[in-house]
Amino acid sequence: MASGISTATSTASTGTTQKTSSQELAGNFTQFLTLLTTQLKNQNPLDPMDTNQFTQQLVQYAGVEQQLKSNDRLDSILGNAKSSSAASATGFIGQSITADGRTTALKDGKANWTLTPARAATQATITISDAKGNVVATQTKALAAGAQSFAWDGRSSSGFTAANGTYAIKVDAVDATGTKIAVDTKVSGTVDGVDLSGTEPVLLLGTSRVPVSTVQNIGAGLST
Repeated sequence: MASGISTATSTASTGTTQKTSSQELAGNFTQFLTLLTTQLKNQNPLDPMDTNQFTQQLVQYAGVEQQLKSNDRLDSILGNAKSSSAASATGFIGQSITADGRTTALKDGKANWTLTPARAATQATITISDAKGNVVATQTKALAAGAQSFAWDGRSSSGFTAANGTYAIKVDAVDATGTKIAVDTKVSGTVDGVDLSGTEPVLLLGTSRVPVSTVQNIGAGLST
């Protein structure tokens, strides 16, 4: 997969919507002032109108106007923060990373995960599923305490070779007493692209997608 960066085009639309809302509020505010002035000029001296009600409306309009201005400033701050985050994310391209996750890519008979059980497991059932959730392969083995690499060669339980693509791992482990053990899973790979279309940059490792916030290490991962 060629290196690349994907960006969203919703910012301009959002800015246009906010500008339109501000213009509508300004127009309504002007109409309100005109109406208020007209009624003040033409009120019946023997039955004056309730000025408190108009004052409250005026305060409400001013409050909404101030809120829109605050939102504009906040959007500007968030936009600058997102630009900074996007610039930082592009620096991952070409780097080897390890991140929290269950999903990784199988390519040319190679798929790797890092498994970290809370303690040694006498029996761990490892299930690998394809992108549609279909179980492709199942293995049973013991796991030592601490981080360790698990490699899958793409062979299914029925003997055929799985196609390249995205696969997920699930680990059900127990200790010598039969008590369940939590097993942390991590994925590793080389970043060849960045998707900036969402609220958080997503690193692309072949067909795998890794949010920047899940990255644990940058550099060479555990050897198989």
